[in-house]
Amino acid sequence: MSKYLERFVRAFPVILLLGSGLAFAFPNMLFWFKGPWITFSLGGIMLGMGLTLEAKDFSYVFQKPIPVILGTVLQFTIMPGLGYLLGKVFSLPESFAIGLILVSACPGGTASNVIAYLARADLALSVTLTTVSTILGIVMTPLLVSILVGNRTEVDSFGLIQTTFLVILIPVSLGLMIKKWSPNVSKEIVKISPAISVVLITLIVGSILSQGKHVILAAAPSVFLSVFFLHIGGFGLGGLFTWILTKNQSITKTISIEVGMQNSGLGAVLARTHFLDPSTAIPSAVSSLTHSLIGSVFASYFRVRREK
Repeated sequence: MSKYLERFVRAFPVILLLGSGLAFAFPNMLFWFKGPWITFSLGGIMLGMGLTLEAKDFSYVFQKPIPVILGTVLQFTIMPGLGYLLGKVFSLPESFAIGLILVSACPGGTASNVIAYLARADLALSVTLTTVSTILGIVMTPLLVSILVGNRTEVDSFGLIQTTFLVILIPVSLGLMIKKWSPNVSKEIVKISPAISVVLITLIVGSILSQGKHVILAAAPSVFLSVFFLHIGGFGLGGLFTWILTKNQSITKTISIEVGMQNSGLGAVLARTHFLDPSTAIPSAVSSLTHSLIGSVFASYFRVRREK
């Protein structure tokens, strides 16, 4: 059974693409999968990850904070810079350019933790970077958008912190406790948790795409290209700068993933809440699929490479 589950996990890019295609073609299939379903699904994914960790895995983060500082700085410099420049390069209409800047200024998303998990990267560092960037995003996201766009964007600070605790800190902490107090139960769950993560993230991405189908279809090709190069640039430049500064493969792989993947769901919510033009949310909707596909290919490559 474990052999088939492993093959299923390795096929993540194909499964994600097929699932997204079905959701896009038949949007009513996932109409019900929204709101609390997405929150609880992310929490379930993080719980599974927590079961693979131990408290000592996080100790080096506090003993050697450089990777955390480096990853956080790159997150809030490379991506917003690329978002601004790509909007100029592709001469995007104002609403699309603002939407691209908005999603690029968001903190790292929990999907990056899934990809780090599947890629056999440094999961403890990945979770820590996501948490730190999310908390800092309360200030950094509206500040960067204000600077790059010129309009002040307010963020629900309490809601952002609450979401962080719900889908990251609490589930991971629960997983750590289960592993410590019930190691046998933990071992059994870990056997199937990667496959469950693949299903859940496919449902989440498919849900976002199905709900934004008509808006996405109306978008110009330049929007898709700009989002694609945003994430490719994030993965590439994040990894390049980290390798130059650390020469550590595990840290480089982890920070590359963190920088290249954004909290697109947050970007979509902010776009719909604070901008009148609904097309401002298009880059965030496209981003949710794009960075997940790029990340899943990245994860599959390193997973196979490590096994070889």
